[in-house]
Amino acid sequence: MVEKVTITVYGADQICASCVGAPGSKDTYDWLQAAIGRKYVVDHIDYEYIDLDNPPTVEKHQQFVERIIEEDLFYPVVLVNDKLVAEGIPKLKTIYQELDRNEIHLQSN
Repeated sequence: MVEKVTITVYGADQICASCVGAPGSKDTYDWLQAAIGRKYVVDHIDYEYIDLDNPPTVEKHQQFVERIIEEDLFYPVVLVNDKLVAEGIPKLKTIYQELDRNEIHLQSN
């Protein structure tokens, strides 16, 4: 039985100073959903976007936003089941590897 996987993207409307010229966080969030949906069966994947400037009152999200600020992580930051897999400009290969480890099924052609 495949467990649910949650992909969380932490980002902000303002582009990270080190990522000028890169897509914004929300664009990256949309792009990831489209790219993952082309390769994987998405029945067991949930997505959430967390705005760094207005995080929800959920403690784990507030703590991670603090970590992003304290450690100067480049955003967007992408987590798969709370495991950090990308920051700044995410690489699909790294995210796909984590989805494979979580046994998410590939689309059949």
